[in-house]
Amino acid sequence: MTIETHAYARAGFLGNPSDGYFGKIIAITVKDFQAKVSLQESHELMIQSQKEDIPVYKDIQELVKRINLYGYYGGVRLVQAAIKKFYEYCLSHGIHLDKKNCALRYSSDIPRQLGLGGSSAIITAAFRALIEFHGRDIPVEILPTLILEAERDELGINAGFMDRVIQVYEGCMYMDLNKEYLETNGHGLYERVDARLLPPLYLAYKPALGKVSGQVLNDIRQGFDRGDAFVHQTLSRIAEKAESGKKALLERDFDRLFGLMNENFDLRSQIMTISKSNLEMINTARRCGASAKFAGSGGSIIGMYRDEDVYSCLVSELNKIGAKVIKPIIE
Repeated sequence: MTIETHAYARAGFLGNPSDGYFGKIIAITVKDFQAKVSLQESHELMIQSQKEDIPVYKDIQELVKRINLYGYYGGVRLVQAAIKKFYEYCLSHGIHLDKKNCALRYSSDIPRQLGLGGSSAIITAAFRALIEFHGRDIPVEILPTLILEAERDELGINAGFMDRVIQVYEGCMYMDLNKEYLETNGHGLYERVDARLLPPLYLAYKPALGKVSGQVLNDIRQGFDRGDAFVHQTLSRIAEKAESGKKALLERDFDRLFGLMNENFDLRSQIMTISKSNLEMINTARRCGASAKFAGSGGSIIGMYRDEDVYSCLVSELNKIGAKVIKPIIE
């Protein structure tokens, strides 16, 4: 029997990157892209790499190009971290695991290093496969925390809760990551939002902008950890955009949402360095009459468009600078 699981790409609608700093977030799944895991019982425990992670290259130029785009890390370490964290959770909670092995193969068509949750999607799909293979259960509200710990504690990736929560729950989710509640319960307050309330959204991404998200966010982390008052205040104001956005969604106040998305990015740009290429995407989208903010850590943007003329402008103008544009499938 073959077990097959998946997890979708994601985009931050409002509030990111406050999810790594006890903030508030609204996020959506992007079903246009997904990571998949295929698992079969075997004599030995094996992790099989997807083609892009196998260290075989046409020539030295291809090796350098792939390193420049994707760094030195592939998906194998993500799956290793998921297996280790799954085992340790079961061990610490007295959950018995039968002595059986599996061959696990992963693949993903999520654009890499573009702030669309590709790493966490592989780990999420791996957790789902392991849970099904061993016939064990992990509470849904705890699973995002374990996925985060696999990345943050095992691999040293600077990450927050947004990716893992939305990829576990799917659809559209509001997250309140109040520090006291989180530390007491091991998870945040997660509330489903009816995706039918969302305005027309576009997603644009530029493959040439691939960056390791944890490194991109290091400036914010360092400022937060040293108690920089401006960083703390700005992250708090970004979190408020998600809280205001939830209210605006329920009231169908699209004009308010439009402004909140722009404000989210403008605040973020005050506490992190935005590359010229990323800023070019934002400004190009705004000149077309759309709102624009980062979907994640950079390399992709999300925003609202008011009509098909604006969307056509987005496709035309963003294509000129090497960006691809889609209408994300959420449900």
